[in-house]
Amino acid sequence: MSFQNKTIIITGATRGIGKAIALKLAAEGANIVIAAKSVEENPKLGGTIFTAAAEVEAAGGKALAIQCDIRFEDQVQNVIDKTVETFGGIDVLINNASAISLTPTSQTEPKRFDLMFDINVRGTFLMSKACIPYLLKAENPHILTLSPPISMEPKWFSKHLAYTMSKFNMSMIAFGLAAELKKDKIASNALWPKTTIATAAVQNLLGGDALINMSRTVDIMADTAYIILSRPAAECTGNFFIDEEVLAQEGITDLEKYSVVPGAKLYPDLFV
Repeated sequence: MSFQNKTIIITGATRGIGKAIALKLAAEGANIVIAAKSVEENPKLGGTIFTAAAEVEAAGGKALAIQCDIRFEDQVQNVIDKTVETFGGIDVLINNASAISLTPTSQTEPKRFDLMFDINVRGTFLMSKACIPYLLKAENPHILTLSPPISMEPKWFSKHLAYTMSKFNMSMIAFGLAAELKKDKIASNALWPKTTIATAAVQNLLGGDALINMSRTVDIMADTAYIILSRPAAECTGNFFIDEEVLAQEGITDLEKYSVVPGAKLYPDLFV
C-alpha cells in the first residue's frame, strides 16, 4: 500500500513515537499533519510543531503544522478544516497524544485526573469523531490509537488507577470504533509496545537513563505502524496490536537493531 499523497493526521507528533511515525510515513511520500501544542521548545522535552514539520519535509513528505490542544472541540475542528483545505481529505488518523501520571489515587490531584481524561479520552474521541466524515471517502482509511490491550489484572490498577483507566478508555474507543465503522470499511486498531520505548516520558517520568538503556528506540513503533496502516482497512480492524507480534507476522524476528543498548536486557512496558 503506497502512502504517496496520503494525508495522515498525527496528534502529539512533535517528538517521540508520534514524530517517528511521521518521519517513516513522510519517507513514503505522505502528507503529514502535526497536530500538537508545542510552539516553543521545552528543554526537557525538545521539539515543536515547526521543527517536526521541517524534519517531515526533509524526509520527503509534505507537512502541515497546526497548534492544537485536543481537549478543545474548536481546536480539533480547526485541524480538520485546515487539513482538508490544504490536502483535500484525510486518509489516516493516529491518536498518539497522551498525558501520564503514575500516581496512586491518594496522590492524584483532580487537575491531573482531568488532564489525563481530557487528553487521553475526550481528545481521542473528539479527534476520531471529527475525522470520520473524511475517512468515509478515503481509499484505505485507518484510525490507529496508541493504547494498550485491556487487561483486568489488579496489578495494572493498584499503582496508578487514574492513568490505567484513561489508557483503557482509549483502547475502548479504538475497539468500539472498529465495531461501529466496520460496515464502512474504516479500520480502527490499538498499538502498544512490548518493551519500554526511549522517549522523554520514559526518561523524565519512569526511570531516567537506566530505563532508557533497557528500552527500544521509537523506530520499532514507526515500523510497526507502517505495517498496520499498509493493511487493507476492511480486513484489519478491532485489534490490540503489540509491536513485536506485528513484526513477527511479517517474518521480522531479529529486533536487536531496535535496542538502545545492543544486548541489554529489555524492560517490559506497562500493561503487557
